Amino acid sequence: MKPLAERLRPQTLDEYIGQKHLVGEGAVLRRMIDSGRISSFILWGPPGVGKTTLAHIIAQQLEIPFYTLSAVTSGVKDVRDVIERAKSNRFFSAASPILFIDEIHRFSKSQQDSLLGAVEQGIVTLIGATTENPSFEIIRPLLSRCQLYVLKPLDKEDLLTLLHRALSTDILLKEKKVEVLETDAMLRYSGGDARKLLNILELVVEAAGDEEPVLITDAIVTDRLQQNPLAYDKEGEMHYDIISAFIKSIRGSDPDAAVYWLARMVEGGEDPAFIARRLVISAAEDIGLANPNALLLANATFDAVMKIGWPEGRIPLAECTIYLATSPKSNSAYMAINQALEVVRQTGNLPVPLHLRNAPTKLMKELGYSDGYKYAHDYPGHFVRQQYLPDAMAGRCIWSPQDNASEARLRERMEQYWGKERWEKV
Repeated sequence: MKPLAERLRPQTLDEYIGQKHLVGEGAVLRRMIDSGRISSFILWGPPGVGKTTLAHIIAQQLEIPFYTLSAVTSGVKDVRDVIERAKSNRFFSAASPILFIDEIHRFSKSQQDSLLGAVEQGIVTLIGATTENPSFEIIRPLLSRCQLYVLKPLDKEDLLTLLHRALSTDILLKEKKVEVLETDAMLRYSGGDARKLLNILELVVEAAGDEEPVLITDAIVTDRLQQNPLAYDKEGEMHYDIISAFIKSIRGSDPDAAVYWLARMVEGGEDPAFIARRLVISAAEDIGLANPNALLLANATFDAVMKIGWPEGRIPLAECTIYLATSPKSNSAYMAINQALEVVRQTGNLPVPLHLRNAPTKLMKELGYSDGYKYAHDYPGHFVRQQYLPDAMAGRCIWSPQDNASEARLRERMEQYWGKERWEKV
């Protein structure tokens, strides 16, 4: 017998629960389906909100060929095979076959590249499903060829509707006398995930055995599940929400909040390497020149976690987290590289001044390459004033030292070298 979630999978839009902003009367996807023509799109949302179900319903309602691939098990060859089959099933007046790719964020760049031509030429209509932010995981050329629709976690009313439908229509549950006395625990544990809700219901009913009636209370649900209701979804959007809170707590110099969010990730089974990498980024971006030792410690933390593994790796992660959170902050290096990149985009390929160019050949020397270059180590204090920026940018200030003890010393030294006027406008 199929699991309850499969037995209750909707077959039509009228049976579909939730996502009214997409499939309700007059909503964008409903209008597209009613017109009989759809364009390629990506469905982004947490697990269990109906992404796969919606794709199947669309194919059934439009009565067009439907191909499905799992990004976990399929390669470029599988993609090309499906595209060739789609070509052979395509008729001039018919809508393009649908190619549904579950977990499309798991496709590599080359796998995603292999879809571009077929999507652009209309050989297939692509429907992708992902739990990850498409702007991070889907290549830009493919994303630009698809609409993006965001699916939301099911709300309380949706989940209660689903629960009632399961108890009243499922062939097995109808045979049992089930009394739902409390629903808070079921709703909390499901977290807006229809599949989780039905799995919980099925588990509780099966655990009751031949008991009559089967009572469902918050205490019984919690006892049956024996799990943490604050479970961390490292495969879904919460993955990004928690790491965002973690980094922002470090940036905001709150060690208590930072170590709390660290604990949430550790308890939820987050990849230690992912946490360690983010600490390295934070050390460079948010602490930076205010405390250059932070980057050294973050790198050492990454190495330590890789060497000692889990669960002891949580200790250097906590040490580094607290150190970064309590360090003085500066994003001057982060701002400087961003400003420099913007300048480069605006000014293009400005020529390198002749005196800074390398002159490995006689011709280059005759053309003035390296002529007039002053070797800094030949001068007192290992410094001599000369122009290093392109002529069109001479005297331009890009790095702006910030208000902390470390950068105050750096600024003082630079003012001695270049004069205060260089930073007077900063």
